[in-house]
Amino acid sequence: MGTLPTRTAPRRRRRLLLALAALAMAGLAAGQLSLALFTDQETVAATFGTGSIILDDVKIDALILSTGAMMPGDTITDDVVVENDGTAQLRYAMSTATTDPDAKALRNVLTLTVKTIDVTTPGTPCDNFDGTSVLAATVLGPATAAFGNPAAGANAGDRVLNAGANETLCFRVSLPSGTGNAYQSATAVTTFTFDAEQTANN
Repeated sequence: MGTLPTRTAPRRRRRLLLALAALAMAGLAAGQLSLALFTDQETVAATFGTGSIILDDVKIDALILSTGAMMPGDTITDDVVVENDGTAQLRYAMSTATTDPDAKALRNVLTLTVKTIDVTTPGTPCDNFDGTSVLAATVLGPATAAFGNPAAGANAGDRVLNAGANETLCFRVSLPSGTGNAYQSATAVTTFTFDAEQTANN
């Protein structure tokens, strides 16, 4: 009689496979445990804001050069405070635009001169009109009298003001003594424009 096959061999194989599977799981768990890391994370917020370039409009609006009865040889003078109310340094320029409502071309004989505040008596601005020249006597013309340049970037004649700073300029409009009869009862209207821009990165 032959020997009957035993059932112990498949059982052993099953046990062996189960043992191997258990070892594999244990190894995987050990591997996962070995990959554990201490970590940390921090965040920080940043707030960004912009500065400003502001000319004080009230002070500039205080420039008064209007008159209706100029005679040859007359001048009219007034001071203007140009103030930087912004948070950054600025440079500025001034330009004019003059019209002749009656077509008598008065703008072609009127001249504009601009100086810094008086040297002799700065406490009474412009009464001596002896400050440093900013604009030599120049005919107003349609748009001739100006200093600096409103184009971006530093240009000849531009004036610089730090944040919170101001300066007083003296403006004088003159009707030359040689002005002839053709200009009697004539009118010219001038607009003074102050343009400012940042100096930083410009």
